[in-house]
Amino acid sequence: MTSPTKKNEPATAADENSIMAERRAKLAALRQEGVAYPNDFRPRHKAADLHAQYDSQDNDTLEPAAINVCVAGRMMLKRVMGKASFATLMDASGPRADGRIQLFISNDSIGKEAHDAFKRYDIGDILGAEGTLFKTKTGELTVRVTSLRLITKSIRPLPDKFHGLADQEIKYRQRYVDLIMNDETRRTFKARTAAIASIRRFMGENGFMEVETPMLHPIPGGAAAKPFITYHNALDMQMFMRIAPELYLKRLLVGGFDRVFELNRNFRNEGVSPRHNPEFTMMEFYAAYADYKWLMDFTETVIRQAVIDTYGTPVITYQGRELDFSKPFHRLTILEAIAKYAPQYTAEQLNDTDFMRAELKKFGVELLPTAGIGAMQLALFEETAEAKLWEPTYIIDYPVEVSPLARASDTRPDITERFELFMVGREIANGFSELNDPEDQSARFMKQVEAKDAGDEEAMYYDSDYIRALEYGMPPAGGCGIGIDRLVMLLTDSPNIRDVILFPHMRRED
Repeated sequence: MTSPTKKNEPATAADENSIMAERRAKLAALRQEGVAYPNDFRPRHKAADLHAQYDSQDNDTLEPAAINVCVAGRMMLKRVMGKASFATLMDASGPRADGRIQLFISNDSIGKEAHDAFKRYDIGDILGAEGTLFKTKTGELTVRVTSLRLITKSIRPLPDKFHGLADQEIKYRQRYVDLIMNDETRRTFKARTAAIASIRRFMGENGFMEVETPMLHPIPGGAAAKPFITYHNALDMQMFMRIAPELYLKRLLVGGFDRVFELNRNFRNEGVSPRHNPEFTMMEFYAAYADYKWLMDFTETVIRQAVIDTYGTPVITYQGRELDFSKPFHRLTILEAIAKYAPQYTAEQLNDTDFMRAELKKFGVELLPTAGIGAMQLALFEETAEAKLWEPTYIIDYPVEVSPLARASDTRPDITERFELFMVGREIANGFSELNDPEDQSARFMKQVEAKDAGDEEAMYYDSDYIRALEYGMPPAGGCGIGIDRLVMLLTDSPNIRDVILFPHMRRED
């Protein structure tokens, strides 16, 4: 007996222990025979390829051809019927049925002894099979097995097929089981890979060089965020996990590389939410002799192409609502967005610091006493308008005080040439014309130091080496960071960032 539970009842801990004890006994027998965990089986065919090539053929054509195949995969289904049995193997070649192939095992094809051994195999075991192709009466492509081997013994039972992995926490903690059981999960991460491949290809085609910059920084910089702190014993110094690669990538512009990009992992010691994970992936790119207007056009094209390459169309559905990437992205200033989505505020109120501070308190937002009207307007935008930006929309004209690395506008010194891209109510990208004036940048860093001294844990440090690099001369440039995880959420209709990160961070198990 392979399972003491009834068909539609999930296994209890005691049931699972009983199953594991039974399977360990089988493994012990394999060890005695010297055949446990072999590593000399080499499959030559994938299930998806076999389906693509032979599903269109009928059995009258297929079976006489005696096409030899050699496959391997995890046994997901098993039906024993006396002198003949069926099994279904799943390999890595495709989601749904494409990645599965049926096996037909009988006394006539592999002998009674080998067939009896198969009957002792368990769901979850990894098998290797050789044989010829045919189709059953129901038209299912099947391997008539002539040789069968147990390659890996599965000791833990898979979740009951009628229940799968319904517990979200278990799905995230035990992603390996989630991937085995859920076609949708495998499809999500294949889509992620396709999107990243599209971005890499597009960047290369447009003259960008992919580079790698440090993950351990002596000074955290490139973003307003709280870092993870570590210590390097040999160098006897405190170091910080990267919060952004920006300042290193711009050093490369100083060095003479005109177009660079990095697909990078960033680490921020902040909260966890459906949109935030302490470790996440960004694609940052920098182009010399470009400004934020060029960046907006280019970023729009990068994302549109990734959507088309991954989804097959520029129009997708996210959480039941259409999202159309074929249209030009909208562009609004912070004040225009507030006026559109929170029209109850007058222009006079939006420029009254006392009113704004009192209004923000109603939303539970209390800024530092040093915050100016620009920071207050941004905070009000985040509370009243951000969540309503469904279609791709650039928000532009960010205040200087919240944009320490962005070039100030030539016509309005209080704002910068910066944008953030929003869709489905969340930020997807952030970019700006880069500040390449070392004296201005030095003064901006000093403002950040003052903010940190006043209690702002996310304020930036003063980076003297970066200032030194700028003093050698950095060409005018534009740079942008695109959140890969959030983009993949859109492409896969995933409501939670943990759904698109293979191994998201969780609280420690008790």
